[in-house]
Amino acid sequence: MNKPIVLMPFILVYRLVSLPIKLIKYISLGLFFVGFFGIKLITNFSISFVAYILKGFVFICYLIYLIVNKTFINFIVHVFIGFVTISYLVYRFIKLIIYGFIFPFVLIYNGVASSVVAMRIASQKKKDVRNQKRELKLREKREKEELNKKRRLERIEEKKKKKEEQIEEKKKKKAKQKEEYIIKDIKLERKSFKDQIIDFFKGINNFPNNLKKFFKEKYESNALVKYFKNKSAIKYQALLIDFEGEDAVKSDVKVMYEYVGKNPEGKIVKGYFEAFSKVEVHSFLLSEGYEVYSIRTNKWIQFLHGRSRMSNVKIKTKDLIFFLTQLSTYIKSGVTLVDSLRILAKQYENKASYKRVFRAIIYDLTMGNSFSDALAKQGNAFPRLLINMVKGAEMTGELPEALDDMAEYYTQAEATRKQMVTALMYPTIIFVISVAVITFIMVFVIPKFVEIYSSMGSEQIPAFTRFVVSVSDFLEKNLIWFILGFILVIIIIRYLYVNVKIFRTFTQWILMHTPVVKNVIIYNEVTMFTKTFASLLSHNVFITDSMEILNKITNNEIYKMLILDTITNLARGEKISEAFKNNWAFPIPAYEMLVTGEKTGQLAEMMQKVSIYYQELHKNTVTRIKTFVEPVLIIFLTVVVGGIILSIIIPMFNIYTSIQQP
Repeated sequence: MNKPIVLMPFILVYRLVSLPIKLIKYISLGLFFVGFFGIKLITNFSISFVAYILKGFVFICYLIYLIVNKTFINFIVHVFIGFVTISYLVYRFIKLIIYGFIFPFVLIYNGVASSVVAMRIASQKKKDVRNQKRELKLREKREKEELNKKRRLERIEEKKKKKEEQIEEKKKKKAKQKEEYIIKDIKLERKSFKDQIIDFFKGINNFPNNLKKFFKEKYESNALVKYFKNKSAIKYQALLIDFEGEDAVKSDVKVMYEYVGKNPEGKIVKGYFEAFSKVEVHSFLLSEGYEVYSIRTNKWIQFLHGRSRMSNVKIKTKDLIFFLTQLSTYIKSGVTLVDSLRILAKQYENKASYKRVFRAIIYDLTMGNSFSDALAKQGNAFPRLLINMVKGAEMTGELPEALDDMAEYYTQAEATRKQMVTALMYPTIIFVISVAVITFIMVFVIPKFVEIYSSMGSEQIPAFTRFVVSVSDFLEKNLIWFILGFILVIIIIRYLYVNVKIFRTFTQWILMHTPVVKNVIIYNEVTMFTKTFASLLSHNVFITDSMEILNKITNNEIYKMLILDTITNLARGEKISEAFKNNWAFPIPAYEMLVTGEKTGQLAEMMQKVSIYYQELHKNTVTRIKTFVEPVLIIFLTVVVGGIILSIIIPMFNIYTSIQQP
């Protein structure tokens, strides 16, 4: 007769008190039985599974070998031979037809081309004669000047030598009189053991580069390589531009041109540049130190490398910070804006997209555009906030200060983003590991025990164990469909969030009312809003323009509605603070500081203080959430995995007690 599981603790206590030796014996036998049975089952299953997989793999490989060797290869060979024969016949037929049709035109073209070439050669000879005469005159002038300079230098050197000889004679006389010898101390420095170790590791670190440099020098110094390089370089000739013909015709919009030329380092490169005419591309490349060989454009170049590709380029925040810092430093040092951009373009040789953006800015500046307009023409490469700040700084003449402020602004924004990512990284890893462990146990471990429980009746198995087994069976059969459905749901939610404004607004409203998450979102939005607003006001941007810029750069729909209400109030002649009054998304302390700034006329200073205060609050809130989430996830993993293990162990106690019954 089976004993209920509720009485098991009492039975165990009785046996511990009365028969400790017997209890130890039965527990040892039970553990041995379970371990032996489990190991045997897993071993047999693994051996049979591997054997069947190997047999199937060998059989499939053999079939593939027979199919490929006997049929497929022969079929491909015959098809290839037939295709080559037919292609050759068609080629010969088309070649004969084209030769017969083009031959008269070729004769006419050769005659015209030879006459044009003769005319060009004659004009070129005249130019060469003129240039030679000019060069001869210049050489004569230079030679006369050089002779005069040499004579002057020789006289000066003779005087110096005489003076030096007189001084040396006086020194020798004094030295003989005094008969003193001066010995200079010579210190021989010996490297310490620490420096030798550092030099050794530096040598190991630089070994790949030195090896690469060695082989590169050997390769370039090879006579055969030099021959082919010189042969390929001979093919290129400097491009002749018609400054009064089609090359000088400007289009209504910028056109993408493909050019081939030799850069200042002496390498032949191919690149793309956007301009209004071929002459502008040629003149810009010459100003950059290029020797231009060809410039062309067509529909394919426009399609593959046109404005759509340029508009997709977006400079990363860390690169933008470096760009702003370096540009400000160069301008403060007295370097012109165009030269500063050229220096920065050289620093991004490995990033072709960045280099194209900088070269486009340089071109727009040389065409007479302002710096802010040149930045705006680069599509999404630069943020709207930066463009408007630069526009305001151009009016006041404080461009370096504006660049420094923007660099600091984006540095703080990047630090805040990295802080959030770092805070969420560890809990996310724990959560993913928890899901993976639970899925592995449910799909691969629990099905091994189903065979053991099959001999028991459904009444003997606890309800929790039956639930776990049913969930495991469901996951085992539908795991792939479950994963695909989960991915599909994520894609649909992301699409709706990005493209449907109502769904995005509703999702943000829910998140901003969730107890734990709401403070993080609100503090972050208030920080970014007040910091950006303060920067715009400090650089003399109008309040209405500042609100429009904030409306464009913010991604939170709740704050967009607040900003639109503010713009409407400003149009009516009301204060800025009216839209933020009694609004749940804007904290009361921030509102009071906004009102104070309006009254005292120090709105930018007040907004800066608000941003600093809420940035610290945001940092502390994220830290608290991180310290709270980590133990919660660990407890969750422990409870779930422990519950699953208990659901497996409890029926085994029932099996054990049933075996012990007489």
